[in-house]
Amino acid sequence: MVMRKYIFIVLILCGAYGVTAQDKISPERKQAIDSLALEKVRDLSRYISIIGDKDTPFSEANRVVDRAEELFDDGSEIGVSSINRSDINYYKVKQYFKRLMALNYDRVSIKWFNIQYISDLELQPDGRYVGVITIYQRFEAQTADGMKYMDTTKKDITVYVERKQTQIGGRLIGFWDVLLGDIRVTETNT
Repeated sequence: MVMRKYIFIVLILCGAYGVTAQDKISPERKQAIDSLALEKVRDLSRYISIIGDKDTPFSEANRVVDRAEELFDDGSEIGVSSINRSDINYYKVKQYFKRLMALNYDRVSIKWFNIQYISDLELQPDGRYVGVITIYQRFEAQTADGMKYMDTTKKDITVYVERKQTQIGGRLIGFWDVLLGDIRVTETNT
């Protein structure tokens, strides 16, 4: 269902006619791309909440991990921080999700808020556009014996926008696709 939603949005981004690789992003198309990027970040937020929730059955969490991985560019990493240490650890996307599933708490709640673009899309030499979306993440966890941990982390998510092609009805259609890249921790507080 979610993948169909993205395909529909991608087709809207293409317009009613084919788009050539030389096309620049028009203001109208940029607005649609920005909306798609923010929607993918919101989807990731929901996926992380489901994966981290200890009430989510293991098979469902694994299914959601697969869906969440589809949002990312190859080789992307996600940062993890703690108020109890100064270093930030970075993990490949799948490894991050598996670690999230295995957290040693009995109850986990992860909520994202204040999701917003902080940098406009900029054209890179490789033809892709890159931007950054900032989010704040509230992490709360508790063990059975009552030990609690809470923090709020500001994170920057790299967003890649690139031209792709697909074949629909025997016709090659160009479209702009949005993928998420590295998620960098910028600050962690209580």
